[in-house]
Amino acid sequence: MIITLKKNADEKQLDILLAWLNGFGVTLETETHGDRLVIAVLGDVSRVDEELLSDMEIVESVTRVSEKYKLTNRKLHAEDTIVDVGGRKFGGKNYAFIAGPCSVESEKQIIEIAKAVKSAGAAALRGGAFKPRTSPYDFQGLKSEGVKLLKKAKAETGLPIVTEITSVKSVDDFEGVDLIQIGARNMQNFELLKEVGKLGAPVLLKRGLVNTVDELLLSAEYIMSEGNKNVILCERGIRTFETLTRNTLDLGVILLLKERTHLPVIVDPSHASGLRRLVEPLSLAAAAVGADGVMIEVHNDPVHALCDGAQSVVPEEFKRIVEKTEAVLAACGDKRIEK
Repeated sequence: MIITLKKNADEKQLDILLAWLNGFGVTLETETHGDRLVIAVLGDVSRVDEELLSDMEIVESVTRVSEKYKLTNRKLHAEDTIVDVGGRKFGGKNYAFIAGPCSVESEKQIIEIAKAVKSAGAAALRGGAFKPRTSPYDFQGLKSEGVKLLKKAKAETGLPIVTEITSVKSVDDFEGVDLIQIGARNMQNFELLKEVGKLGAPVLLKRGLVNTVDELLLSAEYIMSEGNKNVILCERGIRTFETLTRNTLDLGVILLLKERTHLPVIVDPSHASGLRRLVEPLSLAAAAVGADGVMIEVHNDPVHALCDGAQSVVPEEFKRIVEKTEAVLAACGDKRIEK
């Protein structure tokens, strides 16, 4: 339930209203929209008399929200949320590139790539430290040491860092990480979602391989309900019957997400396709349909990469993607690249 109050609502009447609502054992979230206060009533609202509520002097309107997700819902928060990641903005009129290798392999590797992607226009550096892999025999990442190397790259270049958390046991390793990623496999790891919701760092939440839009938004709701309102959503492709690509990139879902939620939405064309030659056209398509950015795997030596070399572009290709994206955004006329 969403309650919109009248302009310059009387404070005493507001206190009475809040006390009355709290008596039903619900949770209240308040936001200011222009010169009006909006109250989201979360929980079981079946006992709240909507007619009585509407008749209150300070109440302008009452809206029932049928969707289970409330905090992520654009009905509550009409304006686009802008998430600050280490001084770089995601969302609104800002278009941001996250770039870097699938896995952190060495100090030399990650710093060299960080310098290259920053020069090309990246707003943040990605790099896997804790790597969930389908096979137990594949490279699992440098773990805590990988996070330390990312922080060295951040100190060297000033780029905010993005890396994936896979377990609540490793939360302490993520202090100082600017954007904590929840991967597709953990999108419905609810205990992990609640844990990162208690942290101060923004969260990048990837859509699961077989999950719906509503399920993605409800996972984001888990994070936001714990107090962390800085969530960025990521479409990284879903599993279909197609075998020519690693996954199937659902570009149409970007438009639907932008309708339903105020949160920033970015695209991962690398995991969506699994093919280096498709990363550029899919990146440009993401910009054209209204995404707020992309996350691209960039490696200085893809042939010898320890993870996902086949879908990684080299720094020169990444620079070309940024330049072409600027042209696409200029044609669309509503976003600028955040660097």
